[in-house]
Amino acid sequence: MSRAKCIMVQGTMSGAGKSLLCAALCRVFAQDGYRVAPFKSQNMALNSFVTRDGLEMGRAQVVQAQAAGIEPDVRMNPILLKPSSDVGSQVIVNGEVRGQMKAADYFRHKKQLIPDILAAYNSLAEEVDIIVIEGAGSPAEINLKADDIVNMGLAKLVDAPVLLAGDIDRGGVFAQLYGTVELLEPEERARVQGLIINKFRGDVEILRPGLTMLEEKTRLPVLGVVPYLNVDIEDEDSLSQRLDVKNVVKPLDVAIIRLPRLSNFTDFISLEQHPLLGVRYVESTRGLGAPDCIILPGTKNTVDDLLWLRQSGLEAAILKLAERGTPILGVCGGYQMLGQQLDDPTGSESGRVQSLRGLGLLPTRTVFSEQKRRTQVTATVTAEPFAGAKLTGYEIHTGRTVVEGTPFDTLADGQPEGCVNGSVFGTYLHGLFDTGELTEKLTVFLCKRKGIAPEAAALVPMEQYRQQQFDLLADGVRGALDMAAVYRAMGMER
Repeated sequence: MSRAKCIMVQGTMSGAGKSLLCAALCRVFAQDGYRVAPFKSQNMALNSFVTRDGLEMGRAQVVQAQAAGIEPDVRMNPILLKPSSDVGSQVIVNGEVRGQMKAADYFRHKKQLIPDILAAYNSLAEEVDIIVIEGAGSPAEINLKADDIVNMGLAKLVDAPVLLAGDIDRGGVFAQLYGTVELLEPEERARVQGLIINKFRGDVEILRPGLTMLEEKTRLPVLGVVPYLNVDIEDEDSLSQRLDVKNVVKPLDVAIIRLPRLSNFTDFISLEQHPLLGVRYVESTRGLGAPDCIILPGTKNTVDDLLWLRQSGLEAAILKLAERGTPILGVCGGYQMLGQQLDDPTGSESGRVQSLRGLGLLPTRTVFSEQKRRTQVTATVTAEPFAGAKLTGYEIHTGRTVVEGTPFDTLADGQPEGCVNGSVFGTYLHGLFDTGELTEKLTVFLCKRKGIAPEAAALVPMEQYRQQQFDLLADGVRGALDMAAVYRAMGMER
C-alpha cells in the first residue's frame, strides 16, 4: 500500500476556523471516494473523548473523524493538553495520562514527544489515502517557533503542503495573512500552497481589489473565500459562541452553570435542538433567575469549581431553588459536586490535600485518586421519571463515588451508576442526551411540572443531525475553494 497524501491547514490565529475547515476537507475527500483521517499532533482543550479502546483524545479530531466517516482513533491526536491551572496542564500522550506539567516544563520537554507523534502519523499513513492535518494557533508565534511540533515544525517532519487560513469576521484579514507569511522563514513560506479567507459575510466582489493586492504581495494564490456557514457542528471549547447565549425564547428554560473549568459542554448540544428547550449558560446569581431545570456540567477541576460556585453565591441560589423542587442534573464533575462530601487525600484533583463538603443534594461521597476511569458505555435509565431511556456515551473522570441511595441508571454489564434523590439527578455518563430518549423524557417531565402540554417533536437523532450538518459544511467549503488546486497541492489530480 502506498503512503497517504496529506494537506495541512494552518491559521493566522486561534479561532480562525482551522478545525471546521479540516472537518470540511475530511468530508469532501470522503465524498470523493477516498479513505481519510484527521491528524493534530498536539491539541489543547478541556473537551475530550474516550475511544472504543478506552483512550483519551481531543474532540476536535473526533468530529473530523466523524466527518470522514471513520472511527475516532487516538493516533489522530497523539498529544492532548488539558489545562488544569493558568500555568499548567495535564499531559496525555497516546491516550494515557503522563502527568501534570507547568507550561515552561512542557515547552522544554515537548521535543522528546516527536517519536510518539511520528509513530502515530506514520501508522495512520499506512491505512488511509489522505491525512488532513490541523495546525494550532499561528505558525508565526516567534516565541513558540523553537522546537515547534504542531505547525511548520510538523509540516517539515511529514513533508506537508500548507493552506493558510485567516478569519475575516474578526477584521484585519489582509494584515493577518500578509503578516503571517512575512514572518515565516523562506523554507516555511515555500510550503504554503495557498491562502483561504474564512467566515466572510457579503458579496465576494467587494473583496476583489484586496485579493489581488494580497496575491501580489505574498506571491501566493487565494484559493477561496469561504462564507460564514450556518452549520451546527461541535467547536473548540474555549471559543464556543454557544457558551455566550444568555436568553432563548422557548417554553422551557434550562440553565447550565458555566463553570470556570467547564469541560464537555458538547453533552448538551442535542438539548438545544428541541423546540421546547431554551438552553443558556449562566455564571452569576443574577443570570440564574428561576429556570425550569439546572444542569451542573463536567469540569476539569471539580474541587476548585465547587469553591467558585460557593464563593460566587451560585451554590446558595441553587440550594434555594432545590428547596422549591427545581430539577437539578449533575454530569460527571457536576454529579460529584451534588454529593455530601468530596475528599482529595493526595491532592491529585486540586493540587492540595483537602476535604470539602458538597452541595448535599445527593447521598454520595467522592474520593479522588490518580487513577482515571475511561470507558465507552451503554446504559438504561432506571430512575423515574426517566425510566427506560436508552443511553450511549462514555465515562472519563478521576474519583470514585460511593452511593447510598437510588441509582440513576444501570450499565450494560448490570452495574448501577449515578444517583437520584427526589428531583436531583447525577450521572458520570457523557453523551447522555445523544440518543434523544432522555431528552424526550426530560422534556415531558418539565412540561408536566410547568403545566404545559408536551408537543410531539419530530426530533432528528443526534447522529443523523450531525451527518446532515457535515454535508452542509462540505457543500459550503467545496463551493468556495478551488478544490482542483487543493488536490494539486497534495500531488493528486481530481
